[in-house]
Amino acid sequence: MLEIKNLSVSVQNKTIINNLNLKIEKGKKVAIMGPNGSGKSTLSNVIAGKQGYEINEGQILFDDVNIFDLDPEERAAKGIFLAFQYPVEIPGIANASFLRTALNSVRKYNGEKDLNTREFLDECKDLSKKLKLDTSFLSRDLNTGFSGGEKKKNEIFHMLMMKPKLCILDEIDSGLDIDALKVISNGLFQYSNENNSLLIITHYQRLLDYIKPDEVHIFNEGNIVKSGDYSLVETLEEKGYQEFI
Repeated sequence: MLEIKNLSVSVQNKTIINNLNLKIEKGKKVAIMGPNGSGKSTLSNVIAGKQGYEINEGQILFDDVNIFDLDPEERAAKGIFLAFQYPVEIPGIANASFLRTALNSVRKYNGEKDLNTREFLDECKDLSKKLKLDTSFLSRDLNTGFSGGEKKKNEIFHMLMMKPKLCILDEIDSGLDIDALKVISNGLFQYSNENNSLLIITHYQRLLDYIKPDEVHIFNEGNIVKSGDYSLVETLEEKGYQEFI
């Protein structure tokens, strides 16, 4: 589904990602771990199309299309979703209205009709119940006044409504209590299937204990220094990053 080839990225002449190669197959859950400043969040931002990064070399192919030729909104319409570590607040825009506009934009890009409003709201309410979210989330201004945990839950709610092909989680588990972590893990279980993929960027074992990734990669200085299965997470928890860097 996603293939990164010889990718090098810099910011203000400083190399952040250095000749990275990575494949994410359809149906797989892939985790990236690493110390602060190792390039993890830069990778997620570059995939999503955030500005401010200089692509020195390489390609990122999504369904065999080089996404560097696509604007961020085109990448989203093709099925790439980034759940933010720090979701933005937008006062004056209701959560449900924002989400419906986003979904209709994707549908328009793909030649589909706009959503039926009643069916959309019914799906929102059903999903809220499954995630044990108060339906007041729908009418509140987007992330405005939300706690940190509520913002992260809302990212998962949007992900499940958007139904992307590739979901990138950028340290979405940071600062969560155990109840919020369970809600998010439950949402990821509902999302994950053989037709989509997860890229999980995290510092911590606890989210991965719930998700059980198929592949784990350790980042340092913008490249992969160690790869393995879920057992690598347990080794990392026991020995720390110094064992690998």
